[in-house]
Parts: sequence; C-alpha cells; structure tokens
Amino acid sequence: MDKIVECVPNFSEGRDQEKIERIMSVIKNNNEIKLINYEADADYNRTVVTLIGRPQKMIQALMDLTKVCLKEIDLTKHSGEHARMGAIDVIPFIPISNIKMSECVEYSQILAEKIGNTFDIPVFLYAEAAKTEDRVKLPNIRKGEFEGMEEKIKDPHWKPDFGPSRRHPSFGALAVGARDFLVAYNIDIQTDDEKRTNQFARAIRGSSGGFQFVQAGPVYLENRGHTQVTMNILNYKKNPIYRIFETVKMEARRYGFDVPSAEIVGLVPKDALLRSLRYYYGIENKEYNKDMPIDEVVEGCRKYLKFRDFDETKIIDYFL
Repeated sequence: MDKIVECVPNFSEGRDQEKIERIMSVIKNNNEIKLINYEADADYNRTVVTLIGRPQKMIQALMDLTKVCLKEIDLTKHSGEHARMGAIDVIPFIPISNIKMSECVEYSQILAEKIGNTFDIPVFLYAEAAKTEDRVKLPNIRKGEFEGMEEKIKDPHWKPDFGPSRRHPSFGALAVGARDFLVAYNIDIQTDDEKRTNQFARAIRGSSGGFQFVQAGPVYLENRGHTQVTMNILNYKKNPIYRIFETVKMEARRYGFDVPSAEIVGLVPKDALLRSLRYYYGIENKEYNKDMPIDEVVEGCRKYLKFRDFDETKIIDYFL
C-alpha cells in the first residue's frame, strides 16, 4: 500500500481573494496530490491549506507552492493578527498511512534542503525534525517574526538548517518539520477586551501554568467585532477539546462574557472529537457509541462544542 502523508502549509495571505486563487492554482492543477481544503482568514491574513498524498509527489507540489508564494507575497507589505516569519510560514509533514514519523522527518529534511538551495530562502527544521531543543517549538523560531528575523538570523545560534544565513528580503524565512496531528482551535469570546481575553488564554496555556500541551493567546477579530482565544492543541489525547472549552467558558463567566461559538482551523481527527463527545454524552446519561457515524459526530460537535462552519469535510477520517 502507498505511503500517505498529510501536509498543512500556511501562507501569509488571507485578504486578496484573487491572489489566493492564483497561489492555489498550482495545487488545484496538480493531479498527483489531494487538496482537502484551504481556509483564508482576513483578520489573520493567512491561509491554511490541507493536502494528502504520497511523499515524493507532495514534495514537488510544495516546491511549486513555494515558487508561486515567492512571486505573489511580499512580507514587507503584510500585516495581520497571526504571527508570521515567511510568505509560507510553516510546512509540517504528518504521518497518515503506512508511514512512520521518522520517515516524515526525512521527507521534511529533503524539502527543506530543496527550498533553501533552489530559492535562496532560510529554512529551519522544527518539531520532530528539529536538531536542537530550542527549535522543537515553532514559536521559539518564529519569535521576532519577519521584521525581527533580519537581525535574529545573524546570530550564529539561529543559523538556519538550510539556505542562507540572511532573511529573504520579501519572503522571509520558513519552518519545515514533522509532527503528529495538531488541533488548531479557536474559541470566540463576546467582547472586544483583548486584555481580559488574554487572562482566559493564560488559564489554559502550558507556559503560564495551564494545560501542558496547549499554546494559546488572545486576538481581536475586526471583521467579527469580538476576540478569540486562539490556540494549538499539541496532544489532544492528553488535553481533550472539551476540557479546554469548559475551562475558558468558566473563566469567561466570571466577567459575564458569552462564549457563543468555536472553530476548528484545518482538519481534525475523528478520535479527537469522540473523546469530547464521550464527556458530554456522559453528562446527559446518553448512550455513547465510539463507532458513531460522522454525521452524528458533526451534529454533536455543533451542539456541545459550539463549532461554527463545521461539517464532515473538517474531519480527516472523512477523506480516508
């Protein structure tokens, strides 16, 4: 059976729809990989792309994507709520079928070297592919963002793993790595008070004493007129979604803030959702079936976890 990986490149454009479509055309016209979805966010000024395919075909598709992003995106003219250091900010390889994490590390290294050599872009290896402890976590590499990278990269300690030891003038820098499923998850707070929302983020963020495998922060969404606690759940088995959602709701209740909805960015494993639905079914003394069909999972997530803009195409198992 074929080896299958998932890749989730994030590129730094979420507002100019014509530009987004020009960038995505190189993926849409590629019959060798499967485009699962792509989600543009104007406030974050960022698009998250989810791809599935064979590793070698994926590498070529990502080289094509890098080439078009280099042409289309100039970070000297970019701003948005999401931290970023590159026109393509990050590319993770995630094992899906008949492939080990160690192989994903190897493929990420191949891609990183190709990008560095071909496009003269500095590339850092992160997560399971990181060669030093302080490059395991993406925020450590990204700290300072595009603007700060010009000086940061001159420090021998932050010498890129591939490519030149200088920031690309328009593209910036890129992180490529291998990791398990990461759940990109945002909780809507019905307030424009970003400082107060940061209190809720601190309550769940591992670095401030919250949940060990959660990275979180506040953001104000101008288009929606409210804030979010935006986060990455690095290990959904040890930190189930329901526990994080209920903690934020509890903290927001102290100040009378409503928590009307939440969202998944990209895709999420069905298993991550079932672990939360089991909790809510238990509260209602409702029969739980770990083999429930996907449409029932979707319905449950909308009801209990308040997911908006959510359907079966947000669940990775739907495509497998």
